[in-house]
Amino acid sequence: MDVTILWSNFLESIKKEVTSLSYDTWFKETKLYEIKDGKAIVIVPMPIHKKHLSDNYRSLIEETFNKITGSNFEFEFLLQEEIGEKTIEKQEEIPPIQEGIPYNNPIDSNLNPNYTFQTFIVGNSNRFAHAAALSIAENPGKMYNPLFIYGNSGLGKTHLMHAIGNYIVQNSNKKVLYVTSEQFITDFLGINKKDEMGTNFNYVDYFKNKYRNVDVLMIDDIQFLGGATQTQTEFFHTFNTLYSDNKQIVISSDRSPDDLKLLEDRLRTRFCWGLTVDIFPPDFELRIAILRRKILGGAIEKEIPEDVIEYIASNMGSDVRQLEGSVNRLLAYSTIMGGSDITLDLAIEALKDYVSHGISEKNNIHKIQKVVAEYYQISVDDMKSKKRSSNLALPRQVAMYLCRKLTDESFPKIGTEFGGKDHSTVMHSVEKIEREIQSNKDLANIIEKLKKDINLGCG
Repeated sequence: MDVTILWSNFLESIKKEVTSLSYDTWFKETKLYEIKDGKAIVIVPMPIHKKHLSDNYRSLIEETFNKITGSNFEFEFLLQEEIGEKTIEKQEEIPPIQEGIPYNNPIDSNLNPNYTFQTFIVGNSNRFAHAAALSIAENPGKMYNPLFIYGNSGLGKTHLMHAIGNYIVQNSNKKVLYVTSEQFITDFLGINKKDEMGTNFNYVDYFKNKYRNVDVLMIDDIQFLGGATQTQTEFFHTFNTLYSDNKQIVISSDRSPDDLKLLEDRLRTRFCWGLTVDIFPPDFELRIAILRRKILGGAIEKEIPEDVIEYIASNMGSDVRQLEGSVNRLLAYSTIMGGSDITLDLAIEALKDYVSHGISEKNNIHKIQKVVAEYYQISVDDMKSKKRSSNLALPRQVAMYLCRKLTDESFPKIGTEFGGKDHSTVMHSVEKIEREIQSNKDLANIIEKLKKDINLGCG
């Protein structure tokens, strides 16, 4: 194909991906000079084009060009005077498919390029799953096959699957396919369609080519195959074909293979042939790390104080999407409120309808507050208020002490449940009560009584 025609096809594709202003400014006057030794040299009109195209559009250019040619090229942007006396008209036809290395388009693989191992935050709750996923990515079909990842929604299963796929695509010529179980079902049902000849051979061939002619198959949310008996049978045969050919299979679910009661036993058995890993809800430290990455990665101009980050990490549950969404809501609320500085009070107001009250109940904080308030004959609201009268200070400190001793909650979380108190206030209260019960037997006896009442109240 002539380079002029090739570049013309490329520009037509680029038009669909960028605005008309961007196209006219950055692409319209570019020309493909030559392709040689895996490198595509493009002539640009001004020096600013070299930097802007390289810094802002390189990935899009490579992806679009590779999709057209089927090969992977490195791009270099040069001015006409840097080329010399040669002209584009003198270029010979080139065989682009024979240049470069085979290219696996992430779009064809259904991969999200933003989900990589570099953007996955590792903590105690997901460290093993992350290590297993990376092992699979580095040696697909050789380490653990299949890899079965399970855990509640929003904990990072899908992110890890895309990370595996992106790593393999970027570091090998293997063909990767990521689909949800819903898409697999839809494609399988398409087999029943008839073509113009009244047969379904074309659809059967399409289905088998899509799912069996791959090196890595990843099926997300496999639990949704439950009840789809015929689809399960087809997946069983697809699984066997890929497995016998040493092709990597990665599966995710919201529960373990043993708990997938609606799936056939022969499928659940195969899911356990390789490695089964679970992802646990992120602990407080990991939630903090996720929020910090969200804030830094989002190039957020407003400063978000540490006590606000701790408040969000303590109150928004374990769903990573919910954690990230809370930051977006907080920023939007700050903007709506006239660009107000982000403070703890603003965060409490902005997120009051999204706080996971159920977590506190589960960890008995509310019950502890209720038992202590009843003993000292005050209200829970007074205990959580900012009032500092002596008849409230001691009960508040006792309740904070008991929350720390009888639950696994962090200082910031406890402070939040006491009207947004700073974690240092909780630490001071706990230390003060610890010292006093050493010398004050009456207080020590009260603490022991309250512990018994709380244990009775918690059942």
